[in-house]
Amino acid sequence: MHCAKSQPWRYATQAMKPPVAYPLAMADEGETVRIVALMGGMGLDRRMTEMGLNVGAEVTVRNRQGGGIVVARGETRFALGGGMAHKIMVVPALHAPDH
Repeated sequence: MHCAKSQPWRYATQAMKPPVAYPLAMADEGETVRIVALMGGMGLDRRMTEMGLNVGAEVTVRNRQGGGIVVARGETRFALGGGMAHKIMVVPALHAPDH
């Protein structure tokens, strides 16, 4: 039987694991997340970048209705369809790697 006191490194290394990215569509209302990948084609990537929703941007989920989602970046709000929100991969903003 192992004791936690004899292996403090065991818990320290678990806490250092990077968070797993998930689709923006799965983020909770009120949650702030950082975009880490855009999984659409070139058209989606370009459109998102033009709107300022590029990799590294932090957004807050303001509202969810049906499959759609409203996110805010600063004072600007964006309404995204469910299909688009599923192609935007995010991590919680507090655990996001810096770019």
